[in-house]
Amino acid sequence: MKLKLHWQILIAMAAGTVFALVFGENSHWIEPLGTIFFRLLKMVVVPLVVFSITAGVAGVGSPKNLGRLGLKTVSYYLATSLIAILIGLTLVNLVSPGTSAELREDRAAPAEILEKPASVMDQILRIIPVNPAAAIAEGDMLAIIFFCILFGLALAQSPRGIREKLLPLVEAGFQVMMQLTHVIIGLAPLGVFGLIVKMVNQNMGAGFFKAVGLYMFTIAAGLTLHLFVVLPLIYFVFMKRNPIRQFSHMAGALATVFATSSSLATLPVTMECVERNAGVSNKIAGFVLPMGATVNMDGTALFECVGVLFIAQVMGIPLGIEQQILVVVTALLASIGTAAIPSAGLVTIFIILDAVGLQGPLVPLVVGTMLAVDRPLDMYRGIVNIFSDSVGAVIIAKSEGEVQNPQ
Repeated sequence: MKLKLHWQILIAMAAGTVFALVFGENSHWIEPLGTIFFRLLKMVVVPLVVFSITAGVAGVGSPKNLGRLGLKTVSYYLATSLIAILIGLTLVNLVSPGTSAELREDRAAPAEILEKPASVMDQILRIIPVNPAAAIAEGDMLAIIFFCILFGLALAQSPRGIREKLLPLVEAGFQVMMQLTHVIIGLAPLGVFGLIVKMVNQNMGAGFFKAVGLYMFTIAAGLTLHLFVVLPLIYFVFMKRNPIRQFSHMAGALATVFATSSSLATLPVTMECVERNAGVSNKIAGFVLPMGATVNMDGTALFECVGVLFIAQVMGIPLGIEQQILVVVTALLASIGTAAIPSAGLVTIFIILDAVGLQGPLVPLVVGTMLAVDRPLDMYRGIVNIFSDSVGAVIIAKSEGEVQNPQ
């Protein structure tokens, strides 16, 4: 029986630690495994975002859907994702998990590597690419996301014949990139093994593992606040019902996403729970939930914000208010392009790292360690994502008069 990926990663962590301690200086030859894995992760970021955002926007952006219902859906998803990001931003600044790493001064990254913030107008102009091909080649993610949103909208508005030719190709490209991303994430045990060997050889110290523990606590606390305070409060305000009912209605979908860590794989169960238990019409559920599985990633958005600031804290680089605002905006956009597969958030976190200019040899080590402990957090993020989708569905259905008597 094949072990689950998270068990493989945990075994790789233990094996890498033992290997480095036993062989010492003679273990350096294995370290490139971590570098290769890190480069493979970065390799899929641009094409994954291009196909994901284009397919998502084009798929739901037809003239028929870009009306009142579409506006309500997009507004809800953007609002809840932004709230989740702000919760993560507040907690990571209060807890400061990365400062516990206590790296030696000679190992901390120089602040000069951080991209200096431009004026608001310069930031806006930077988002608009003069040459989209150049933006893709250079990995300018904000410009890529902006272009893909516009391209997806234009594709949705194109004549039916053109749309029927191009959209299947874009969606096929997205499926291929999801498959490739899944394969690369499957190589995580080998990559983590190499990264852990490098970490032990560099004598990162116990403080780093304490920082990782605080990082996990910060994300778990943020997800808990969003799941059990923010979303129930939104549900109560708009539905005037006890939020416990919604948790009960969604029990099957929440259990499924906890096991699969995939909003997309859980979509059929989510739709059944929302329609049969919560009384939402198929018309609303069929529009809101597939869109949510693609673009509404509250838990992922919170994780990406916390993750980037954690990396900056570990590297000893304080992010100013301008960079943190850039992190918030980029995390919101990047969450839209996150594939609904396990641990995909760790792929798109590179978008935000590039946006604020966080680079250096410490980045692969920290991201590799984040991946090693990501499985339980990923399962929890999936629950938050699914529950947010379901709350949005019932609220929008009520506003449209499409809620029947729930079970």
